[in-house]
Amino acid sequence: MNKPRCILLYGFGPYREFHDNITAKILKSLPPQPGLKKVVFPVRFHRAQFVDAITRAKPHMVLGLGQSSRRRIDVESQALNQRRDSRAEPPKRISPRGPARLKTTLEIKVGRQAGKSVDAGDYVCNFSMYVMLDHIRRKALDIPYGFIHIPHDYEQKKATGWVEKILHRCQLRV
Repeated sequence: MNKPRCILLYGFGPYREFHDNITAKILKSLPPQPGLKKVVFPVRFHRAQFVDAITRAKPHMVLGLGQSSRRRIDVESQALNQRRDSRAEPPKRISPRGPARLKTTLEIKVGRQAGKSVDAGDYVCNFSMYVMLDHIRRKALDIPYGFIHIPHDYEQKKATGWVEKILHRCQLRV
């Protein structure tokens, strides 16, 4: 019997003034499925947690979810080589010798509910994107990677349904 192909789906826990995170709620509400590995990361700049998730899950595809203060769902197209803990400090490079930006590699069809973004910010969402894309690139892994930002005040049931549709399309590809 063949082992189901694996999709690593991740989100984040609470941070700053947010006592919960819509991405963690979405992951919790998704029923278990063969081949779907769900991970909720703490919101911290810790490279190993992201690389270890790829190493342990050995996914055929990675989809990250991040909470935002935006008005709509946005599919991110790139990660920048910069991070900062707060707006008060200047950005630092994530990888001193790494490329300035890394493009996402998973094509996610956006409907009317979502837009496309070229700026994932410079907080932990962007950090996770850059670290994972850089790891995939350096190890020459054939793992498509995508990332979606979901507004913190978006209706959870609607967001979960949207993510389920994306996952269904992804499962048809792997």
